Amino acid sequence: MSAPTPPGLQPPDYGRPSQALIARAARGYACFLAVQAPAADTGDHAQDDDVAGAR
Repeated sequence: MSAPTPPGLQPPDYGRPSQALIARAARGYACFLAVQAPAADTGDHAQDDDVAGAR
């Protein structure tokens, strides 16, 4: 059993992330969500040309 915490002191928060760590993770997640996915357009990759050229 642990001793009671004296008045005015806070017990340590072992296993809990700090506010700075939470803020850093939130910024990283916001950057992840802001990244745009590449367009679904295949462009000129010659995928369609192979079928037409084989005939």
